[in-house]
Amino acid sequence: MGTQQILLIVLSVIIVGVAVAVGIQMFNTQAMNSNRQAVIGDLQTLGAQIMQFHRTPASQGGGGNLATAYAIADVEAFLGWSSASNTTDTGTFTLAAPAAGSISITGVGTETGTDGSANVSATLTVTLANASPLSTAIVN
Repeated sequence: MGTQQILLIVLSVIIVGVAVAVGIQMFNTQAMNSNRQAVIGDLQTLGAQIMQFHRTPASQGGGGNLATAYAIADVEAFLGWSSASNTTDTGTFTLAAPAAGSISITGVGTETGTDGSANVSATLTVTLANASPLSTAIVN
């Protein structure tokens, strides 16, 4: 086998290796972005359900449109959760009441985020008195 043929084989192996590495990187990036979007979508759905709880009369099991803070246990019961945390295929979602008149939901996905050390995550804050009550912040 000549030197030219060996050089072509080595070059072919390098090109295939680079193509495989780029393909794996693209797949991982797409998986991360898909999981982040799924977490944000679930947060938006949960935020809408919390607004539904807020606007449902207390006589029908809702919050009665109170301007003050709700007990997290009442929101959990309305959502059908057994605790302040709920795990789905998308990730883990946790409820908190950081201030009177607002409820925050933190969603932590199943894929590693952009920094490589933590999973994708986002926080949605529901401010009950606002005309535009849902505010999402991407953490990772």
